[in-house]
Amino acid sequence: MSSVNPLFPSSERHAALLMGLLMREVSQTFAAEDWGGLRQSHFRVLASTPTQGVSITELAERVGMTKQGCGQFVTHLSGTGHLRVEPDPDDARVRVVRRTPAGQRTVISVTRRVRRIEADWAERVGAERYAVFRSVVEELAQGAVVAD
Repeated sequence: MSSVNPLFPSSERHAALLMGLLMREVSQTFAAEDWGGLRQSHFRVLASTPTQGVSITELAERVGMTKQGCGQFVTHLSGTGHLRVEPDPDDARVRVVRRTPAGQRTVISVTRRVRRIEADWAERVGAERYAVFRSVVEELAQGAVVAD
């Protein structure tokens, strides 16, 4: 079994630190690849936008952002052609955000890339152990609270 960076004393290697190290690995992998200037935070907004559309307020809640911050992401992703914003047909005061075909292709590509990272993790620790880890993470994530 390999050990975590010795800069972190064993008494300080809590789950949040270890998850952070894994997320840093994911971030570094994506940063080393060309995603047309998009970052992981953009991917999170894209993936959280359902095909039937969603209001910016609801999207902000889904991704744990303020409405204003989410609006900035939506504006950027609209400018890159990944999202489109339209008035709600039932309430013109509400803007509905939808993925474009380009946005859908990006979500598919990101999902494939993350699955390759997960396959690498499974190879590193063994498929059975990784399956248990993944199951536990899914269970914990179900109880996660997303807040502004």
